[in-house]
Amino acid sequence: MAMTIHVDIVSAEAEIYSGLAEMVVAPAEMGEVGVAARHAPFLSRLKPGEVRVKVSDQEVHPFFISGGMLEVQPQVVTILADTAVRARDIDEAAALEAKRRAEEMLSDKSGKIDYALAQAQLAEAVMQLRTLEKYRKGRA
Repeated sequence: MAMTIHVDIVSAEAEIYSGLAEMVVAPAEMGEVGVAARHAPFLSRLKPGEVRVKVSDQEVHPFFISGGMLEVQPQVVTILADTAVRARDIDEAAALEAKRRAEEMLSDKSGKIDYALAQAQLAEAVMQLRTLEKYRKGRA
């Protein structure tokens, strides 16, 4: 049996996941990181994207996070997410609508919009859709 690490994924609304895993993969600010048991401690900001919790070779739980913080200790990984949702619970229609609205805002050349906010909203919607697509492909 592989060594395991305890994983907690928490959002502002609720605890999303708590349990043992062989590996956690998360979208850290400087690139994707993989964390296993006895990993060196560190802190990192997270960007919007997919978090994968590998419980075993046959069981992987994907989540979408909109950003947050990752804390790694030798036996515990904590993800404090702004927003977190299981991949299977992503609302595809809402993500598509958010993507459409963000693209519409970015095409507005009047200068009356916050381009950084629109770009962040577009990136979040695209990452939600990618996470959902990967989840669906993995289940096919």
